[in-house]
Amino acid sequence: MGQSSVAVGNSPGGSVAPVDGLIVVDMQTAFVSGEGGVPGADRLLDRVGELLDRARDAGAVVVHLQNDGPVGADDEPETPGWELYLPVKPGPREHVVRKPRDDGFDATPLGEILIAAGVRSLAICGVMSEMCVRATSETALDRGYRVVLPHDAHGTYDVPAVPGVSEAIPAHVVSRVAAWSLGDQPENTVPTSAVTFA
Repeated sequence: MGQSSVAVGNSPGGSVAPVDGLIVVDMQTAFVSGEGGVPGADRLLDRVGELLDRARDAGAVVVHLQNDGPVGADDEPETPGWELYLPVKPGPREHVVRKPRDDGFDATPLGEILIAAGVRSLAICGVMSEMCVRATSETALDRGYRVVLPHDAHGTYDVPAVPGVSEAIPAHVVSRVAAWSLGDQPENTVPTSAVTFA
């Protein structure tokens, strides 16, 4: 599969067709607040908050994924770091789905929720770009969903240097490579401001 410098159907800073669902990946306290938060956490919170506001105003389906980390991890269930940082508005169109692995579809009801609601297109945001965001996006694409991955609404940590292998890799580069690794199908070069909901 060939790749282009801009994802098919995209123009940087341009608009894209509306989507009918939003997946918010692992926006948990340990990852987006305090000293342990990802670089640019405040900006990320602003962008994800914008997406949530727009999705709710449009009546789109919203799914918050919440990772259940192992014992001792920052996201160990029922610990302060595990809690979702952004407020959830529970209702028939907004859901919280706990997940045991990176892929939000793996061993969870996410797929059934989207099918029941008739969702065919998704905006995906959150953390970590190269792990849970990428894994969930890849499965969504494999299942035939149209995926919009706004470049400024997902984040991760810097990759530390390894002597003889590479210098440290900044988080924003890791995020861009993670999105690019999905190929030229996802709309992954648009800003949050270009994303609207049906």
